Amino acid sequence: MRKMPDPILCLASVSPRRQELLAQIGVPHTVVGAHIDETVRRDEAPREYVSRMAREKALAVRAKGELLPVLAADTTVVLDEVVFGKPKGRADGLEMLTQLSGRTHQVLTAVALSVGADVSLSVSTSEVRFRPLAPEECAAYWETGEPHDKAGGYAIQGRGAVFIEWLSGSYSGVMGLPLFETAELLQAAGVPCWYGGSR
Repeated sequence: MRKMPDPILCLASVSPRRQELLAQIGVPHTVVGAHIDETVRRDEAPREYVSRMAREKALAVRAKGELLPVLAADTTVVLDEVVFGKPKGRADGLEMLTQLSGRTHQVLTAVALSVGADVSLSVSTSEVRFRPLAPEECAAYWETGEPHDKAGGYAIQGRGAVFIEWLSGSYSGVMGLPLFETAELLQAAGVPCWYGGSR
């Protein structure tokens, strides 16, 4: 049996989606959760918010003594310059879906890479349009459990895909880790993709 390569990166996220995306581009990694306060500051613009979150997650894991390069990401849904985080409960989740219904929103994902004392950052911006949603299908979708821990209350890679009429930008960015921007950051830091050849 082929030996798995040693990790060359630490992912500051317990998200299975981010782990799968990082594995997709052949980067063996360890996982350390970054637990930080994700409150939006007063008058903080959405792009500034996701950038700060990604940077703080990377630095939080670095502060635990991690020696590998640390990669962190943060994703938020934005409608009319308002940040839609993870739903606080059923009513909040249904309200988010109702507001997104029939409209185009932005998905911002910031990626931060901490190597030594340096942190490099990139932000992916995508636009996503929902078809009009009926209240009963929003309620049925909530009951699947999928939207409970997702920014904006939906998952593009899951059942929520049926709501999406149109997308411009990065599919992987909407999932939570834009692979183009991630690969650029890794390359600039000397961290290879496709590490160890074929799987």
